[in-house]
Amino acid sequence: MNDLSTRRQILQRLRTEGSLTAQQLAEKLEITSMGVRRHLMTLERDGLIQMQTQRQAAGRPTYVYRLTEAGFDTFPKSYDLLATQVLDVVRATEGDKRVSQIFAGRMEQLYEQYAPRMTGKNLAERIQELAKIQDEAGYMARWEKVKGGYYLKEQNCAIYRVACRFQDACQFEIELFRRLLDADLKRVEHQIKGDLACTYFIPEKSFRPRRTAAQTKPKRRANSQRIAAR
Repeated sequence: MNDLSTRRQILQRLRTEGSLTAQQLAEKLEITSMGVRRHLMTLERDGLIQMQTQRQAAGRPTYVYRLTEAGFDTFPKSYDLLATQVLDVVRATEGDKRVSQIFAGRMEQLYEQYAPRMTGKNLAERIQELAKIQDEAGYMARWEKVKGGYYLKEQNCAIYRVACRFQDACQFEIELFRRLLDADLKRVEHQIKGDLACTYFIPEKSFRPRRTAAQTKPKRRANSQRIAAR
């Protein structure tokens, strides 16, 4: 493992787990404490992480490391600064309604792009596929089965700056997920509110797959034949 890959793994660990001590990082990466501290010094010098003191009820304080804003920015953001600036201009010249129309149009494009990947899949398979889609887009997505449903978790928001300024981005993401999954879902964690991830709960019983055109067409033909027979 070279120095760059080790530092990247440190950043990824802090991104997914929030804050860790040097010893915890060393154990997770299976390297020495001295080695991890050398990398932490470099990352801190570069302004990507910061050390914080955690007071304990008893004994000496614990020192943990967290990502700085610059550290968060090392993860994919899908050119969100440019997008934010463009949307600011649209809002100023054409109003909020036009901004909503843009997000709605983007949702329709994404739905048309990804809906074929859901064909013939049950709910678990759709969630797995959706996690794969979001992971490919830089969201560091994963999913898990829990009692009564599933969790879909995005550890990184690829459009974080846009979402902070334009709430429609998050609302239309939820609507896109509902349509792709043919199921309801509820957001239980939200990064723009300070959580470490955007997490969604999908109740297992909410799955209601829609009938495709291919499934409904024979039924219409049969109805026509019955009418003609009369």
